[in-house]
Amino acid sequence: MQLEDFKIDNIKEFPQKLKELLDRQLKDIKSITDSDKNSYKEVLKPMQDLDNELELFFTPLSHLNSVKNSKETQKAYEESLPQLSKFDSQITQNEKLFEKIKNITSNELEEKKVIENNIKEFILSGAELPTKEKKELEKINIKLSELSNKFSQNLLDANNAYELIIKDEKDVVGIPDSDLELAKTTIDGKSVYKFTLQIPSYLAYMTYGINRAYREELYRAYSTRAPQNAQIIDEILSLRDKKAKLLGFENYTDLSIETKDAPSATEVIEFLNRLAKLAKPQAIKELDELKAFAFDEYNIQNLQPFDVAYYSEKLKKAKFDFDENMTKPYFEQSKVLNGMLDIVSTLFKVEFKPASTPTWDSRAKVFDIYKDSKLSGRVYFDLEARKDKRGGAWMHNWQTHFIDTKNQQHLPAVFIVCNFPASTKTTPSLLRHNDVVTLFHEMGHGIHHLFSKCHEHSVSGVNGTAWDVVEFPSQFLENFAYEKEILKKFAYHYESGEPMSDELLDKIKDSKNFQSALGILRQVEFSLFDILLHQKLYQGDEVQELLDDIRKETSLLKVPSYNRFQNGFGHIFSGGYAAGYYSYKWAEVLSADAFFECLDSNGSFNQEKADGYYNFILSRGSSEDMNILYKKWLGRDAKVESLLRLYGIES
Repeated sequence: MQLEDFKIDNIKEFPQKLKELLDRQLKDIKSITDSDKNSYKEVLKPMQDLDNELELFFTPLSHLNSVKNSKETQKAYEESLPQLSKFDSQITQNEKLFEKIKNITSNELEEKKVIENNIKEFILSGAELPTKEKKELEKINIKLSELSNKFSQNLLDANNAYELIIKDEKDVVGIPDSDLELAKTTIDGKSVYKFTLQIPSYLAYMTYGINRAYREELYRAYSTRAPQNAQIIDEILSLRDKKAKLLGFENYTDLSIETKDAPSATEVIEFLNRLAKLAKPQAIKELDELKAFAFDEYNIQNLQPFDVAYYSEKLKKAKFDFDENMTKPYFEQSKVLNGMLDIVSTLFKVEFKPASTPTWDSRAKVFDIYKDSKLSGRVYFDLEARKDKRGGAWMHNWQTHFIDTKNQQHLPAVFIVCNFPASTKTTPSLLRHNDVVTLFHEMGHGIHHLFSKCHEHSVSGVNGTAWDVVEFPSQFLENFAYEKEILKKFAYHYESGEPMSDELLDKIKDSKNFQSALGILRQVEFSLFDILLHQKLYQGDEVQELLDDIRKETSLLKVPSYNRFQNGFGHIFSGGYAAGYYSYKWAEVLSADAFFECLDSNGSFNQEKADGYYNFILSRGSSEDMNILYKKWLGRDAKVESLLRLYGIES
């Protein structure tokens, strides 16, 4: 059994080392291709060993560029991307290899899935195209990779470049002490408060900042970030359209859907429109309630988008006597993390033990995982915001469970990354309940990869999982972060050690669906924009016009004309969700349905169903399509009504 330590020996030499590795792998693949070997064990098995070798080598740099971004990591990463794109093209456009794989057969379930996936990947990578078109596709893929990286880097640079300096104490009244401590700094010998576009800082002022003009200033800065990304969007959309047409698809949406669980773009759009239609009546009521509250209590006659988070928090407190700030003292980061690990341990009969192994930052934590007293995997947590760290939260799979050609078992490892408020000398990292939900969400992704028992690398864990169901395990686990019996396990005051009161625990659950319909409309807006944007070629002002047109149905509050949301929409322009952002809601049907199946009458896990979830979903990776695995588990399809029930919306 093998687990690799995290390390990069020399970042400056990384691109050259990568070139040497890729050149050697191409020779190995040529040797396989030119040989008379034609069985699964002789062709696809050794190729998966090569995939693993490349994964082990490259993922640490990709990860480091996100969590410890520097000029050195940027340079090495940018120089590596074209090499990887070219390498992928050389393999998947190898006609001789493709012919060999097409003739491979197997009666083994996992092997059959690997063969099927490989054939589809070859076709979608241009293996059947004439030589001229293959070369064009290769250039497109390289350029798209470079543009996506540039889009992400522009966002990171924009977030780091902006600062809102507040000098007057009255303008920070009501902001939680832990957020103020992070914001406090000294300029010219005077104590001031600095707010940035990094999510913890931005949300702190947008949610609690009393000065409306400052909220607008922050909102404007956030919604107009990285204007240079507008040109990159045009280039990306044009190249994606060319790529789709080269491969015989009418548009990029159809190309994207080809590898998804959803049967067609038409069904996805119908699904999204149905969600919007069902959610809109309740959303209108929710917004009317917020407008009336802001007017009656604060004389706000024209509610604006930069007011929504602030007055929603006020309304939530008035309605439920609850706000996120009330829970923060009870959610100390390390206690939440350890509590979550205890829950996962109980549910899935595993044990987490702190590991002594190299990391990229002193605050990163590592745990080895044991199943039946045997080492079975490793998980890294990097949970606090830093200036050199990309915003947001994600799970990054690094090592994968599989059996190699030498019959050796490899163990999985993942990185779980969040951007929670950083700890200080006087205050630990304290989380809002939303942060707790985020941690559970990313851990859901983590255990999907870590608990895989598949023998084939390319279908193990999250590898090969259709993009529109990959969020199922993450959303499934996050739902339990609202349950009273779960939260009781780790919600203790960071100073007094007192447990969170039943009253406050009830308020978390009661307020769960506060403005839930507005939230659904917002997600539908993003999803429709994404999938429609890729159904034909939009350029320049047409992109904004499409978004404005969608907002006529989904945005109940007029969005300022200066808002350029798309320039920061990293999910679809640098994060892999192109023509697939709908996946969050599509997968949430599965997660909501599974959640209600696994929730017992006490608000905790039904152990029998949890065992089934482990055996039929988590351990099986993508060895079969998720809809098949789901039916094997529960004997039926997931019900759309479960999603509406989750949000308290009547169908």
